[in-house]
Amino acid sequence: MDELKQVFLQESNEQLDALETLLLELENRPDDETTLNGIFRAAHTIKGAAGMVECAAVESFAHVVENVLDRLRNHEIAVTTELAALMLGCTDHLRVLVANEAGVAQVTIEWIEAQGARLLAELGQYGPGGQVFATPKAAEAGVERIPSNRSGHNCWHISVRFGPDVLRQGMDPENFLRFLETLGHIQHMETLTDIMPPVAEMDPELCYLGFEISLESSVDKQAIEDIFAFVRDECRLAILPPNSKVADYLELIESLPEDTLRLGEILVRVGALTADELAEGLRTQAIPAAAEQPDVLQIGEILVAQQVVQPELVAAAVAKQTQVSEKKAQDAKLIRVPADKLDHLINLVGELVIAGAATSLLAHTRRDGELIESSSLLSRLVEEIRDASLQLRTVQIGETFNRFHRLVRDACKDLGKDVQLVINGGETELDKSIVEKIGDPLMHLVRNSLDHGIELPAVREAAGKNPRGTLTLNACHDAGNIVIEVIDDGAGLNRDRILAKAIERGLVDAEAHLSDREIFDLIFAPGLSTAEQVTNLSGRGVGMDVVRRNLQALRGTINVDSHSGQGTRLTLRLPLTLAIIDGFLVVSGNRSYVIPLDAVVECIERPESEHNRNYFNLRGQVLPAVCLRESFSLPGERPARESVVVVQYAGQRAGIVVDRLAGELQAVIKPLGAIFRHLQGIGGSTILGSGEVALILDISALIKISGQAEQRLIARPELRNA
Repeated sequence: MDELKQVFLQESNEQLDALETLLLELENRPDDETTLNGIFRAAHTIKGAAGMVECAAVESFAHVVENVLDRLRNHEIAVTTELAALMLGCTDHLRVLVANEAGVAQVTIEWIEAQGARLLAELGQYGPGGQVFATPKAAEAGVERIPSNRSGHNCWHISVRFGPDVLRQGMDPENFLRFLETLGHIQHMETLTDIMPPVAEMDPELCYLGFEISLESSVDKQAIEDIFAFVRDECRLAILPPNSKVADYLELIESLPEDTLRLGEILVRVGALTADELAEGLRTQAIPAAAEQPDVLQIGEILVAQQVVQPELVAAAVAKQTQVSEKKAQDAKLIRVPADKLDHLINLVGELVIAGAATSLLAHTRRDGELIESSSLLSRLVEEIRDASLQLRTVQIGETFNRFHRLVRDACKDLGKDVQLVINGGETELDKSIVEKIGDPLMHLVRNSLDHGIELPAVREAAGKNPRGTLTLNACHDAGNIVIEVIDDGAGLNRDRILAKAIERGLVDAEAHLSDREIFDLIFAPGLSTAEQVTNLSGRGVGMDVVRRNLQALRGTINVDSHSGQGTRLTLRLPLTLAIIDGFLVVSGNRSYVIPLDAVVECIERPESEHNRNYFNLRGQVLPAVCLRESFSLPGERPARESVVVVQYAGQRAGIVVDRLAGELQAVIKPLGAIFRHLQGIGGSTILGSGEVALILDISALIKISGQAEQRLIARPELRNA
């Protein structure tokens, strides 16, 4: 959680900078929808991230600001100078709250609270009825009890034997038992009289009694021990938690931070052991050690023998110790390297790849055998250096997946739902820069699945489903890409409602005929939401827009597959790295293009009989084709013989028609400038060994273009013979 909080503090300051810039632009362009959407996205991201790391003050204040911005975006209120100034003031206050979470605030808590109250009162003037909206409630803390039908299963077991001098010290054992009832309900109590002497030898001033008690209560172990604090040194006390709590303690032990803790400290930290019980166990352990006896018991064995902790909890604590020790031993073999140094190394390797390509080209041009052999060896070594350096930046995506456990748990509490999170493929590795940027889109997808996708337990049971929903996160490699799936078994997307909402907002024409995939793609439009009410999780139509924007920036795609009553599958495809790829060089119109090698299936010669068609016959199957010369309006005449590169992406195939094939190469990806962002079918550029700039083809976009052409042919058969 500390690591996540540091990331939140850094990203929040970046979002606040963007929010301030956009607010200043809004005063000059009050009707700019793009600016309004950007402002809302920034506030929404800050609020969502604050909720994930339990920064309740930031989350609650950002929630109220977001409500006002939502009314502003929906044109329920107008942009005024006063409102813009208030929003800037709220931005400044959010900075103070974030700084306070980081422990670097320059003001007092009293000033922060007073300033927040003043701003909330001013924000309330822009809400319906002049009232501030309800803020999200903070997550409850503590260990939850697990209910059970077995008698006594949820009871604390208290074993107490009072010392003989308890009565002489003015203590009445009955009073302790009565006070114990204030903490819960005593289900069963057995009085122990085994040490009571015969009546003739009994001393009325001495206590001979002991008790075995079953207490049903939700208090913790320390609260029970505190009752016996006055007689702790004059009695033998053992407190065992309910069987139902053992699983809670085991889970807490597993979730402890990887600190160097001793066994007793671990048990005390999770509440399975009190400090006094640990101290008594250590004193017992020290007696034979002081007498230099060879057989000194381990502290875990002593605690179990004293009946203050269950053996399985001791075993779990020992396993945690071993895990931490092994990890620290592993960490000792690691060296932390700043990310900017790795980026600099990757850039140098990229330049080395380009220089190696130039050397290889020079060697082949001069037809020098020794130079060709030397350049081949150099190319092989450069390729190995490239692969090794790229692996330095790869991390497992499981670290990103695991942080959603807390999000699902808190969301289920707020929504009254029961959802289990299943993670598959957490060991899948990809570039660290991609992992950092994919976290926010995944958070929005998970929130939407929890809020809109999975139904309430009663609704699921009425539909014949398991009352407990399932949300699955999958990750795997596929043809040079990483595929991430977010799957829920909820109600699925409402096709008709999405279409009606899109028509209402003017996103599509009322008479348009759209396929299911085209309708589902509308959920990524800014401001489109089918939620009946706004919640703290979602419902404002902002999250899915963030997903699409971030994925496009990473050269990724997202596909939606949904079935009514069965659930929704969101499939994200991302490149493994943003730096260097293996490519296949092709030429059309005397211009060079690079196709990612992982997408290439085969190369064939285009049949002469199908030169004027946008499709051709590939061993009995119809394959849509994209001609680079036609798509990019390249000059010159078409050659007599053309080649077709068959490519595949996300299970779909297409043929790319080119003038000629030029072989494999390593391509260093150079991003295109903002002026070229409207180009379709181009994903970047690279520099060849000759110094020529070659464009890198966006295979997903080209396959989409070919698919659209195929659909037009299906809709208008007369075009096939044109």
